[in-house]
Amino acid sequence: MSDRDRLIADHVSGVWADDVLPTLHDYIRIPCVSQAFDPDWKVHGHQDAATELIRAWCAARAIAGLTVEVHELPGRSPLIVAEVPAFAAAEASCPADDTVLLYGHCDKQPEMTGWRDHLGPWLPVQEGDRLYGRGGADDGYAAFASLLAIEAAQLAGTPHSRLIILIEASEESGSPDLPAYLEALAGRIGSPTLVLCLDSGCLDHERLWVTTSLRGLVGGDLRVDILTEGVHSGEASGVVPSSFRIARLLLDRLENSTTGELLLPELHEEIPADRRQQAADTAAEFPIGGHFPFVHGAQPMVHDPAQQLLARTWQPSLSITGVDGIPPIDIAGNVLRPHTTLHLSVRLPPTCDGEVALAAIERCLTTDPPYGATVQFLRGHSGPGWNAPTFAPWLQAALDDASIIAFGKPARAFGEGGSIPFMGMLGEMFPEAQFVITGALGPGANAHGPNEFLHVPTARRLTECLAHLLHAHATR
Repeated sequence: MSDRDRLIADHVSGVWADDVLPTLHDYIRIPCVSQAFDPDWKVHGHQDAATELIRAWCAARAIAGLTVEVHELPGRSPLIVAEVPAFAAAEASCPADDTVLLYGHCDKQPEMTGWRDHLGPWLPVQEGDRLYGRGGADDGYAAFASLLAIEAAQLAGTPHSRLIILIEASEESGSPDLPAYLEALAGRIGSPTLVLCLDSGCLDHERLWVTTSLRGLVGGDLRVDILTEGVHSGEASGVVPSSFRIARLLLDRLENSTTGELLLPELHEEIPADRRQQAADTAAEFPIGGHFPFVHGAQPMVHDPAQQLLARTWQPSLSITGVDGIPPIDIAGNVLRPHTTLHLSVRLPPTCDGEVALAAIERCLTTDPPYGATVQFLRGHSGPGWNAPTFAPWLQAALDDASIIAFGKPARAFGEGGSIPFMGMLGEMFPEAQFVITGALGPGANAHGPNEFLHVPTARRLTECLAHLLHAHATR
């Protein structure tokens, strides 16, 4: 390890321990749930509190030329924008106006049930290498890691290009506010040649993992109304159909309930040969099936490790993530309920057209409803998937070098099953840019679920990797 590498590692390690972790504790305490789950987010003020916490921390960094601002377009969630001019330009070989874009978000998923007794979504608890609490890993650490990487690079005298850092507050709602900001800030953002994003995951904590694809997303509420009010189930059942059974019939149009296969052709795409090979190579070393907390005796839907990776990255799938109209069992009377509402979350292949898929799903569910019931698909929305361009030779070498310096092993790549709508947007805006999508969400980290945790050593090492990648980009 060179003197520069050692200086970067020591500075990152010290600041993570003394400054980043205490601030992340404060961030976890803020219930800044994303706007889709908190329509009164502005009144509650939690997004503003989280934004200010991050802004203040970023603005205090010892970074030459740093500016940090909060932008808030009317009616939209806030956006933190930080800018850093090129540093040590004499050592750089890239054009003076070359730009790197770094991205993260500060909004959170809702609480979810099932947290262990001594844990909770807004309670930061550190156990060994794990920092528990909602949002620490998804994606609160990203802003701190990004700015600290820049600070460490400058402290070590490492050159970097002009940098733009965007920390948004609507990602967990599908980034509905981001396009307006990208348009408003287009002149300032310019045309980045490298995009760095820390909102993804890793298959282990032993190396730098880079995400090569992300699934798209369609979401919405399937509401079925059959009565104007609830009636005695003994009096009406057998004549009035259950709204839940009607919802089941409608879902059967969308999904084969035996296999989980989605039935609409608009939701499928051909899997590229290189992604199939990548899945086979990765699965041989890192079978994904064992990463999930199955109950005793339960089995995955598919058993072949390579097919498991493809199923969670390139095949569409349906999840029911919320229900309305059904009372808790302890207060449920013998009543035939008037309506049932299910929240549908449909993951799409990376190259699938989300708007076409959304229209197909809505048409499938609402056309010719059983028994003449009133069927609506409400709050329908879509987010694009993303398939990475091939890594340039300089970037592949830089990823391996950074991973070896920080982790001791070369980098690996894999497809991710989640969605980051921002990546699809930027992929269309900057088709010539190189993308590095990575993150600290490893096995068991459970983003969006109970007991979410950040693996602190991985986040710290990712911070080091960012500093080295900025150097490699500036001197490519």
